[in-house]
Amino acid sequence: MVNPSRLAGLYAIADTQYLDDARLIEAVTQAIAGGARIIQYRDKKHTAEKRMQQTKELAALCRQQGALFIVNDDVMLAKETQADGAHLGREDAALTQAREQLGPRAIIGVSCYNELARAEAAEKQGADYVAFGRFFPSRTKPQAVPASLDRLREAKKKLHIPVVAIGGITPENGAALIAAGADALAVIEGVFGQADIRGAAQRYVRLFNT
Repeated sequence: MVNPSRLAGLYAIADTQYLDDARLIEAVTQAIAGGARIIQYRDKKHTAEKRMQQTKELAALCRQQGALFIVNDDVMLAKETQADGAHLGREDAALTQAREQLGPRAIIGVSCYNELARAEAAEKQGADYVAFGRFFPSRTKPQAVPASLDRLREAKKKLHIPVVAIGGITPENGAALIAAGADALAVIEGVFGQADIRGAAQRYVRLFNT
């Protein structure tokens, strides 16, 4: 099982809806330079061949730079590219199945939305972290069910694995999530939608150092 301390800090989600192919690697490089500890590859538009290429390149970059690399949704892609792990949503592979495919050392995260019972079940099944959200209005997932700070506090009390917050998080509102128990802040647009990606990442990282 991964050291929980590695599943903390800025969790930057490289969503290809925000990053064109020519900018992807440089953008992730800048996010890591700004202090991102975890990078997730999220793609909903490319062919399998292109996804494989991009994932291999990002996995190699993250290994070189010492960041964890997670693949969204696609367990087999994570396995084939030797990513550090995969993140599972409601419609993705079952956690037990993902663990069988990825092995005991892989990082497996689970989206729990606003559902504490789902998080507790994921922990029992061997998840390495759980994610709650959206906490604030999000352009990436505007229809996502809202989660509250109280739910985050409750989760932190009952769970023994890292808790990730996601959804509309900015450097201005992120501190409240950390105070409520978030070990990591997962951010897409707040990092990769900015002109200065490194500077944007640094603003989130500073929230964990105050």
